[in-house]
Amino acid sequence: MIVDLFITCLNDAMFPRTGEATVRLLERLGQTVRFNAAQTCCGQMHFNSGYQEDALNLVRHFARTFRDASVVVAPSGSCVGMVRDLYPRAAEWAGDERLLEEVNALTPRVFELSEFLVGHLGVEDVGAYYPHRVTYHQTCHALRVLRVGDAPLRLLRNVRGLNLVELPAVDQCCGFGGTFSVKNADTSTAMLADKVQNVMSTGAEACTAGDNSCLMHIGGGLSRLRAGTRTVHLAEILASTEQEVFA
Repeated sequence: MIVDLFITCLNDAMFPRTGEATVRLLERLGQTVRFNAAQTCCGQMHFNSGYQEDALNLVRHFARTFRDASVVVAPSGSCVGMVRDLYPRAAEWAGDERLLEEVNALTPRVFELSEFLVGHLGVEDVGAYYPHRVTYHQTCHALRVLRVGDAPLRLLRNVRGLNLVELPAVDQCCGFGGTFSVKNADTSTAMLADKVQNVMSTGAEACTAGDNSCLMHIGGGLSRLRAGTRTVHLAEILASTEQEVFA
């Protein structure tokens, strides 16, 4: 199967290892990964901040860029949530019937990484090896918009050497929320403090999730407290193998 990788602007700019890990993982599972360099931001930040006209240009560009893709996979529940949930709303808001038809045809083919692996490929054991104590944070978009359920946990439970520990209040938001953390800094910081304390209570060496935006926020809080707990994207854990660990 040819899989078109939507890497997202945050990963492209700040977390390139997540994209590299996603490619290694998919190729190890027999997929042919294609990267269209014309891709840009999904427009989530613009649309959620009131800049709908600017977001529409990005929606149209995304639809053109991935029009011919059989499957589009992204290591980000947040960005996939934007495409699947808000793209149709954006097209309706603009009164653009043609765009609405295009996004309605495209959105069923756009997947978050864990839901693609478990729900589309039917794979739960990806041959990963990660000998660490790990806790998992459920990101809001993956949990509430995409409803990926326990797909990430099913994948993590099959990682050899990994000791998965439950995160208290796992369904509570970390407080990032994109521009929410800037516009509502005090509330965001309070939410982050709760999340960080819960992560620290697990004694985990690493906190993982399917969105680097949340991990960036949580990681910042952990770093400031010198907690000794790192953050690592789900894709990087799943891409890790025994050969790589002991190389």
